[in-house]
Amino acid sequence: MTRCGRSGWTAALGSVLTAAAVGLSGCADPPADPAADPARSAPASTVRSCGQELSFTEPPERVVTLDQSSTETLLELGLADRMVGTANLKTEVAAEYREDYARVPVLSPKLLTAEQLRAATPDLVVASFPAQFTADRVGSRQELAELGLPSFVSAVACPADNEPGMSPFDLLFSDYEALGRIFGIEDRAAALADEQRAALADAEKVGRAVAGEPSVLWLYSTFNGTPYVAGGTALPTEMSAALGARNAFDDVSEDWPEVSWERIAERDPEVIVVGDLSERGSPGDSAEEKIRLMREHPVMSQLDAVRENRIIEVPGIEMDPSVRSVHALELFAAGLRDLGYAG
Repeated sequence: MTRCGRSGWTAALGSVLTAAAVGLSGCADPPADPAADPARSAPASTVRSCGQELSFTEPPERVVTLDQSSTETLLELGLADRMVGTANLKTEVAAEYREDYARVPVLSPKLLTAEQLRAATPDLVVASFPAQFTADRVGSRQELAELGLPSFVSAVACPADNEPGMSPFDLLFSDYEALGRIFGIEDRAAALADEQRAALADAEKVGRAVAGEPSVLWLYSTFNGTPYVAGGTALPTEMSAALGARNAFDDVSEDWPEVSWERIAERDPEVIVVGDLSERGSPGDSAEEKIRLMREHPVMSQLDAVRENRIIEVPGIEMDPSVRSVHALELFAAGLRDLGYAG
C-alpha cells in the first residue's frame, strides 16, 4: 500500500500544502513487481534514534536531509527516489553520487529553515547532528514529532543510545542498518556495513605495523587565521587509533575545538592531516591555504612536521562521520606508508 497523506503533519501545514503533497507524492499504485523496489513492500519497522522511538507502518517516501553527510548516506543506499530535498552542502558531492544528487531538489545551499522544511512536506527528516534541530533552524525534534514528522539523527552524535564500548565506526555502521530497517533495504544496508568493516580491518592491519604511536594533528579548518582541530570526541581520534597513531588533541573533550597555532606547536605533532574544503569557498578552507599558513607562521614553520612536509591531505568532509569516512582512513593509511611509518 502506498501511503497517501501524513495526517498530523499535513494537517498542521494547511490545506494548500496538503494538496501539494498529494500531487507530488502521486498516490499511484505500486510497481507491478515489488521486487523491483523492495522498500515498497517492506513491513512496518521501529528504530530508536537519539532518544526517540521512530515507528513506520511503511517506508518513508518523502525524505529531506539536512546536511551533506546524511545526503550522501542515503544516496549510497540507493534512496535518491525517496528524497524530496537536501541542504547545507559543504563541498562538492563525491563523484559517485553526482548523477543521483542531481535528481534531488536543493532546498537551500546553507542551513535549512523551518519554513523551507515545511514547504517540502516530508515524511522523514535525516541529519547527522542533533544541533540541526533548533528553534532558529528547522525546529526541535519534539516540535516536529508533535506535527507527525519523525527525525532520524546519526547514532555517532548520540552514543548514549547505544551499547557501551561501541566505536564511532560501529555507530556509523548501525546508522546504515537502522536506515535499512526503516526503508526495507536491510540487505543493501548490511552489505554497505560489511564492505566498510572490511576497509576498517584493512586499515587496522596497516596500524599494527606502525611503531611508536606517532602523534597526529587533524586540521579541519581555519577562520580568520585561527585553526580548528579534531578533539578527543571527533572521529579522527578513532582513525588515529586504528592506524596505531594518537590524535594530538585527544585530551580535549570536544569534536572540533578552536586552538592557537602556538598551542599546536607545543604539542609538536609528528604528522599533520589537513582537511581540504576548497569548494566551500571561505578564506583558508583549501588544504593549500592551510599549508601555506603553517609554513608562513613564525612558530608552526619551525615544527619538524612542517619543515619535513609530513603532511597528509584528505577531503575535509570525510573527517566527520559519514559514508565517506573510510575513504579518509584509507588516505591516512596510504600517507603513513608514504611517510615511512608503516611498511
